[in-house]
Amino acid sequence: MPTETFEFQVEARQLLQLMIHSVYSNKDVFLRELVSNASDALDKLRLEKLWDDSLDADVSDLHIEIDIDKDARTLTVRDNGVGMSYDEVGQLIGTIANSGTAKFLQELRDAKDKAGEEGLIGQFGVGFYSGFMVADEVTLLTRRAGETQGTRWTSRGEGTYTLETVDDAPQGTSVTLHLKPADPENQLHDYTSPWKIREIIKRYSDFITWPIRMMPEASAAADSGDETPEPETLNSMKALWARPRDEVSDDEYHELYKHIGHDWRDPLETIRLQAEGTFEYQALLFLPAHAPHDLFTRDFKRGVQLYVKRVFIMDDCEALLPPYLRFVKGVVDAADLSLNVSREILQQDRHIEMMRRRLTKKVLSTVKEMMTKDRERYDTFWREFGTVLKEGLVTDAENRDAILAVASFASTHHDTEPTTLKQYVERMKDGQEDIYYLTGESRQSIENSPHMEAFRARGIEVLLLTDPVDEVWADAVGEYEGKKLRSVAKGQIDLDAKDEESGDEEREKQTEEYAGLLGWMKEQLDEDIKEVRLSSRLTVSPACVVSDAHDLTPALENMYRAMGQEVPRAKRILELNPDHQLVKGLNQAYKEREDRTELAETAELLHGLAVLAEGGQPKEPARFVKLMADRLERAL
Repeated sequence: MPTETFEFQVEARQLLQLMIHSVYSNKDVFLRELVSNASDALDKLRLEKLWDDSLDADVSDLHIEIDIDKDARTLTVRDNGVGMSYDEVGQLIGTIANSGTAKFLQELRDAKDKAGEEGLIGQFGVGFYSGFMVADEVTLLTRRAGETQGTRWTSRGEGTYTLETVDDAPQGTSVTLHLKPADPENQLHDYTSPWKIREIIKRYSDFITWPIRMMPEASAAADSGDETPEPETLNSMKALWARPRDEVSDDEYHELYKHIGHDWRDPLETIRLQAEGTFEYQALLFLPAHAPHDLFTRDFKRGVQLYVKRVFIMDDCEALLPPYLRFVKGVVDAADLSLNVSREILQQDRHIEMMRRRLTKKVLSTVKEMMTKDRERYDTFWREFGTVLKEGLVTDAENRDAILAVASFASTHHDTEPTTLKQYVERMKDGQEDIYYLTGESRQSIENSPHMEAFRARGIEVLLLTDPVDEVWADAVGEYEGKKLRSVAKGQIDLDAKDEESGDEEREKQTEEYAGLLGWMKEQLDEDIKEVRLSSRLTVSPACVVSDAHDLTPALENMYRAMGQEVPRAKRILELNPDHQLVKGLNQAYKEREDRTELAETAELLHGLAVLAEGGQPKEPARFVKLMADRLERAL
């Protein structure tokens, strides 16, 4: 095929310019990115060969080579891994980030500092293009394992690239950078210098399990009298998870995390686990310091890699940790799993299940330890990952108590400091039997809710739950240490138990006085409500709407519908405050007037106001606005 010239996508051209001129403050990372890509290609080839013995590929000496040509000022990173086909080069290299590129660019423009920009780069896996920071031109030569023809890709990073097929390409991929002149003032070093290459490999890629080789300089080989010098291996290739803790520095652990997690930041916590006995495995896990932007998307990839005897088996292994711990990064190296294991068989392997249970408990116990010994780091963890961890309260009954023990929630006890359920129970008032909570979109909206009035007046603490998952787990958990979890917006709330006898007498008198109004309003609003009753939770507002004790809340109904599950819309209960002047006046007017047309509109407005007060929307907003406008006009 002849050489073809293609144009980058518009967003891709803009992204290239941003990367070349402004994104990475440390240009050395280009080599880390290219070596990491080469290591991935070797892992993939070993895995494909394990799955398909008939694959025509040489796996006898998998390695990465770095070649320097000082005269031509080129640096080549070469691997003999899986390689790419012509179509794969066009798809993976030509378009940069296949999805979300425009959004990525906007986020990149909005980033206020270099640290934020580098984080965005890592999120989209475009490290190959970091080569353009140090090179005027990049040439990629690749041949996919098992194929006979190779592909050459060339670009100067200025908007176009060329593709052509070649017949003599070796297996794997080589990336040749035609280097820019060294410019130390702009952190552009001389990358034809062997000592600089050694320094970068040692700093970023010493843990790579494949040998990274470089030929010694000609002068050094001559001095040693070696006519055919042996290549120098630049990395130790020691798996950090297999080395004793006292032989590994925190910096080495952090670099491994950055390689696995594609993150530029240090992890929040490092977790080591070694199991011995009938089934042996080693694990090195990391808790990130920040939640990735796509944590709640369907295509989010897990960050735990599975090895067997240091042989890469699977990336993003979903079976090793439950979905609510999907943010955990790391490596698990087992001794006795079958190398030729498929994802389906893996799901059913009893050893995998054993590891999953142990790793889950270890992560949760580590969070518990952070909570008791380093509150600041715990607060960071919970702020970033508390929402996703609470999913486990619904899906993992076995570890529910452990999750509740490390969970903390905003509450009316303190304006900023969260509380645990244990602390809540310890502060409960005499005679209080339930743990009260209220869900909503924000703390402010919950605190201003009419449902909170009686609790605020009596100084009863209420948990303020603002995450969507809170609607689900509170119902699923039900109780904590024998105390029921009760929503202050559901069912009957009676906070006057101490003065039960006088309270019952007062309630009977009010019920009798308002019986006619309550029955009439039920008839008027029958399409929307199942009952009208007097409220014991209101002290300031005239009315509120509540759900029955066992009904779904509107927020939960909307959540199920958003997931494609159609649920019947439950009628709510309208509660009136018998001590409010509006309700008193409405009751008086009901008793005195025979023509109740306007009163029916008032009842409709009262219901609409109650719906608005809890953050909902009247069934017919236009009609509600018209009725309100008419009333305001008559009041002037």
